Amino acid sequence: MRLTQPRRLAAAAATAAAVLLLSTACSTGSLSGGGSGGGSTGGTSDGKVTVGTVGTESDIQDISKFCGTKPITVALADGFGGNSWRKITRAIFEDEAAKCKNIKKILYTDAQGDTQKAISDINSLVAQGVNVIVTFVDGGEALLPTIKKATAAGVKVVPFVGSPGGTPGTDYVDFVSEDIKTYGKNLADWTIAKMGGKGNLVMLGGIAGNSYSQAVYDGVMESVKANPGIKLLNEDGPVATDWEPGKTQQVVAGLITKYGTINGIVADYGGGSVGGIRAFEAAGKPFPVWSANDSNEFACLWYQYKDKQPTYQIATESSRNWVVKVALHKGLAAYNGLANDEPSTYNLQIIEDSTDASKMPKCEKDLPADAILSSGLTVDQLKKLFQ
Repeated sequence: MRLTQPRRLAAAAATAAAVLLLSTACSTGSLSGGGSGGGSTGGTSDGKVTVGTVGTESDIQDISKFCGTKPITVALADGFGGNSWRKITRAIFEDEAAKCKNIKKILYTDAQGDTQKAISDINSLVAQGVNVIVTFVDGGEALLPTIKKATAAGVKVVPFVGSPGGTPGTDYVDFVSEDIKTYGKNLADWTIAKMGGKGNLVMLGGIAGNSYSQAVYDGVMESVKANPGIKLLNEDGPVATDWEPGKTQQVVAGLITKYGTINGIVADYGGGSVGGIRAFEAAGKPFPVWSANDSNEFACLWYQYKDKQPTYQIATESSRNWVVKVALHKGLAAYNGLANDEPSTYNLQIIEDSTDASKMPKCEKDLPADAILSSGLTVDQLKKLFQ
C-alpha cells in the first residue's frame, strides 16, 4: 500500500504483465444478468446520489460540485493493477482527486488478482479511516460481505466496472460501468458483419472466471444466435488470457493449432489483443476480423499489416477508463451529503472502424504502445505515465 501526493499522477509501477486494459478492465462484472445498470433503476443512495440511470460520457460533471469542504481521505482499491488499463485508470483517479483541495490523502492498493488480498486491502483501508473507497472488484461476489461491512462502518464504497453483486444504493453507494453486455453484442455484430455472416469466431476474455468477461461473452452470444452461419469455437465461455499480451499470444497460438481457421475475434481488451495478432503472424495465418476496446498499439498494428492482410479489419469501442471519475464523484457526493445525478451506466459506441473513412483507427507513433487515446489523459500525461 502506498500514499501518493494528491497532485501527482501515478508513476508506472512494475507490472505483473506487459500490458490489459480497461479496462478495460481489462475487468470483471455486471450486476444484472450481464448488463451493468445494476439492480436499481432511478433509486437513490442516501437520498442524494441517483442510482441506476443510463447516459453517455458527455453527462459526466465537474468534480468541484462534489468536493465539499471537510478533509477527506480517498482510496482506489484495485483488484489487479498489473496492466496498462489499470495504470491509466489509477492515474485518472489520482489526477481527478487532486482537483479537490480538501482531499488530503489518496491511497492505492493492488490485490494482484488475489481475492483474499482484495478483502484484506479493503478492511485495512476502513481501519485507516478512509472516507471514500472506489474499487474494481475482480473477485466478484466474494467481495460483497466486505463491502457491506465497510458501508455499515460509514465508508462510501463505489465499485466500478467489476461488480460485487448486491444492491446499489443499499450495499454500497452505486455501481458505475458501461453497458457491458451491449458492448459485447455491438462488437460481435460488427465483427460478424465483416466476416460476411459466416465462419469461425472466438471471444477472448481476461482472468478466468471474472464476471466482466462473462458479461461480454453473453452479449457476443446474442449476436451469434442471430447468425446461424457463425461457429463460436469457445462455446463454454470466454477464453482466458489474463488481459496480458504474452499470455494472449500463447493462448491464440494454441487456438490456431487446434482449429486451424479463425475468421473473427471479439476481445474485451485491445491492449492484450496485440499478442494475439503476433500469434497469427508467427503462424503464417491470415489475420481475422478483430474487435476490442481501443489501444494505441492495436490501432498501429492495423496500419502495419493492412496491406499484407486483406481480411484484417478492426473496430473498437472506448476503453472507458474515465468511468473511475464518476465513481469518485459519487463517493464524494455521498460522503458530503450532496446531490449527484450522473449516470451509473454508460452506453458506448464504436469509435474506430477500419472500414469507415470517418472512424479510421488512431495510431499516435509519438505515444507509447500502451497508451489509450480515449482515456481522457493528455498526451503529456500518457507519456509521463509510461516513461
